[in-house]
Amino acid sequence: MADTILVVAEQREGRLNRVSFETIAAAQSLAKDTGWSIEAVLAGDNLSAPAAELASKAVARVHALEAPALAAYTSDAYVHALKAFLAEKQPALVLFPHTYQVRDFAPRLALALDRALISDATGCRFENGKLLFTRQMFQGKFSADVSFADDTPSATLRMATLQIGAYRGDEAQAGPENTTAPVEHVTAAVANTPPRVTPHEVFQESGQEAKQAVDLSQAEVIVAVGRGIKEQKNLALAEALAQVLHGEVAASRPICDNGWLPLDRQIGSSGQTVAPKLYFALGISGAIQHIVGMKGSRTIVAINKDAEAPIFEIADVGIVGNLFDIVPALTEEIKKATA
Repeated sequence: MADTILVVAEQREGRLNRVSFETIAAAQSLAKDTGWSIEAVLAGDNLSAPAAELASKAVARVHALEAPALAAYTSDAYVHALKAFLAEKQPALVLFPHTYQVRDFAPRLALALDRALISDATGCRFENGKLLFTRQMFQGKFSADVSFADDTPSATLRMATLQIGAYRGDEAQAGPENTTAPVEHVTAAVANTPPRVTPHEVFQESGQEAKQAVDLSQAEVIVAVGRGIKEQKNLALAEALAQVLHGEVAASRPICDNGWLPLDRQIGSSGQTVAPKLYFALGISGAIQHIVGMKGSRTIVAINKDAEAPIFEIADVGIVGNLFDIVPALTEEIKKATA
């Protein structure tokens, strides 16, 4: 596999994390220039369903790395299994989506394999015979291209994670019509020592917290609010719009700092990175710290009374006006259209 890009996809309880397709899209982009083939690996147990989803894309092969010890995620089990698998396969490049789970185990995996890891890249390309990865510096104020010290043609096991939203998952090319990639079920290597961590049931908050806690990276529609919302009671406008769009409510940092929404609703360099199909920015000026967390959205609609607000520079649709007049009218029109 020295001429292969291996995508490490992610699943939980048999459901594929859709950001895995973003990583496949990145691999396909690189493969056009390098001529390398693309394969994918998925760790867990009983992976037939998510492996079949991956196999629908234009990849050469999908490896379902399975063992009962991988049924519930633990860093120890994933590192042990993936270390053995990667050491055997020796792909040229290993790409991961930069999820919370990957942040947990990928650094340990790189250390176990004695390899460098480039993390949270916003882009990658092959130029003048070298792999280059773009990383944001100083909270997105600058970008830098970084490469591996060992970047010779024969180098293997170069590892990188890609920021959520850096690539479009819907642009991951499907395989030829009526064909799917072969799925190879591989028995994962399991440590012969007692596990240091015993996974329990996934924690679920109760009451109001359960309604608020959400992984915004999985949301297809997000309605985000900023300082322009003025008062906490005005969040009801955003909540009503999100409800008719079957979306989630999010915010810029000042809203969360004020305690109007929980921190897990914050978008930006110090919050979550998202790439929904539709992103509403209500009363958000567009500071770089916020933009780096949502610029990968497919369609951005900005509503702001300041015509010079930076958010309009990246918006697909910009509305200059009072959000307290526009949002309720927009919500009512959507209700009529979907009735």
